[in-house]
Amino acid sequence: MDLARLTTLAATAVGAAQRQLPPEIRALARHVAVHYEAAPAPDVLAEGFEPDILGLFTGNAHGTDLAQPDPAPPQILLYLNSLWEFSGEDPEVFRDEVRVTYLHELGHYLGWDEGDLAARGLD
Repeated sequence: MDLARLTTLAATAVGAAQRQLPPEIRALARHVAVHYEAAPAPDVLAEGFEPDILGLFTGNAHGTDLAQPDPAPPQILLYLNSLWEFSGEDPEVFRDEVRVTYLHELGHYLGWDEGDLAARGLD
């Protein structure tokens, strides 16, 4: 499937996930940009992430100190080719995996660690 179609499917899945969030979390989620990329950039791989990473949260988590110079805005990166391969190239499975990956990365924005995410079924 081409990148434009994957982006459309992913954006639809993220929008649906956002609408299902509790109101207080939905309001926080609006502050986090979501970017749809084919694959991780070389600088992400240079940081030690695997080439088949599904998503990544970058920037400052909600409630963290922004005292450092040039604080990074929060953003979620979804890597569509990895998600597509992980889903077995099944559009329904892809949409579900986009939802889970988005919620996982949003959890990092909310300050949840891997244990918190696993407890919520987002591992």
